[in-house]
Amino acid sequence: MNNSLTQMLINYAPFILLFAAGWFFGSRHERQHLAQLSIAEQELSHIMVSSERFYVPKLAANTEGELVLGSVVIAQDYFKMIIARVLSIFGKNLTTYETLLDRARREAIVRMRTEAKAKGYNHIYGLRLEVSNINQLGSMVEAIAYGTAVISIDNTSHATTALQFSI
Repeated sequence: MNNSLTQMLINYAPFILLFAAGWFFGSRHERQHLAQLSIAEQELSHIMVSSERFYVPKLAANTEGELVLGSVVIAQDYFKMIIARVLSIFGKNLTTYETLLDRARREAIVRMRTEAKAKGYNHIYGLRLEVSNINQLGSMVEAIAYGTAVISIDNTSHATTALQFSI
């Protein structure tokens, strides 16, 4: 009996240790990415983002709108995918995929805001988000955020009328 338990530990210990290490480093990377996103969102918070399609803010003189976009492809680590597949058997909420989609959307919006900032714009309206799977497993998603960027002279008056994204 003791010999079979020892043999089982020898056979499965490397797999368990590698799984635990992968889970740890994957979770650590995800936490670091979320922290970086929070910092970037704070730095870019002066750029107003509105999802209203036909709203046009008060524009500065001689200003025209320009399309800005942010795109990102994010992959889920395989250790979380294994857990998600086990949970899907029981019909549980797949929070690992929810966090993947949240990170992708937020990163795409940050990249879109960064492009707008680099071009000197301070307002984006008509925001649209598109998310799609890259592979059949659902472990990689592409998120694209795009909208019309303008230089607005009045950033505060429309905050009560337009749907704002507080990112």
